[in-house]
Amino acid sequence: MTRSAPTPRELLTIAVEVARDAAATAYRMRAEGVSVAATKSTVTDVVTAADRAVERQVLDALAALRPDDAVLGEEYGEGEVRDAPSGVRWIVDPIDGTVNYLYGLPHSAVSLAAEVDGVVVAGVVRNVSTGEEWTATAGGGAWHDGERLSGSTETDLGQALVATGFGYDPKRRAHQARVVAELIPHVRDIRRLGAAALDLCLAAQGRVDAYFEKGLAAWDQAAGGLVASEAGLRVAGLGGLPAGPDLVIAAPPALFTPLHDRLAALDASGGP
Repeated sequence: MTRSAPTPRELLTIAVEVARDAAATAYRMRAEGVSVAATKSTVTDVVTAADRAVERQVLDALAALRPDDAVLGEEYGEGEVRDAPSGVRWIVDPIDGTVNYLYGLPHSAVSLAAEVDGVVVAGVVRNVSTGEEWTATAGGGAWHDGERLSGSTETDLGQALVATGFGYDPKRRAHQARVVAELIPHVRDIRRLGAAALDLCLAAQGRVDAYFEKGLAAWDQAAGGLVASEAGLRVAGLGGLPAGPDLVIAAPPALFTPLHDRLAALDASGGP
């Protein structure tokens, strides 16, 4: 018997349940006190014990609920995961914004998305500190606490509040800083909040007008990128490329082209 494919709504229901439990664990562990467990790309790119515990909780929950699915996680990768006869792969960032989380700043989140045959169809981002939650399904719109999202109505790049982020490699940060220094005279202001998934959701909500960043992994953008695109934002890279490690731009259609062209001129996808 051929198993029928789950609907995006069914996958979202699972994602929300798992993400809420995971965020509750992250919140509790932060209240109890956390410390650095390891570093990744550089000494400033940290992993806490909570990152690992939360991802393990998510992996175990998904294995119990959907044992035929695959999972891509930031901390454990795909090394422990089976093939996915179901065609479904989950993409998890257990704590996006780990440095904020470590310092007790309220801008970190659990991000969980579901792909079907390589296409993201459902996603949830839940702020660990505040409990705010953003969700989306392919073709079903993007939502924040029951309100449908439609992004910013700003049409003038010069009046746009633009969010971005920096990598951890010193040479990459230097290049990104040069890009921001050249961009800031052409926008209202820049915000660097430190959690890509949340930045994408804030752009979807219109709490910032647009967002861009180089160096995002799949787990950084899968759920938040779906939220942004379902809110009507254009989410892409430079020169017609899809959003990816070279660059992610998320902006309403009226802002996308002028922001894109400015970033292209500044070589925002270049450097280390």
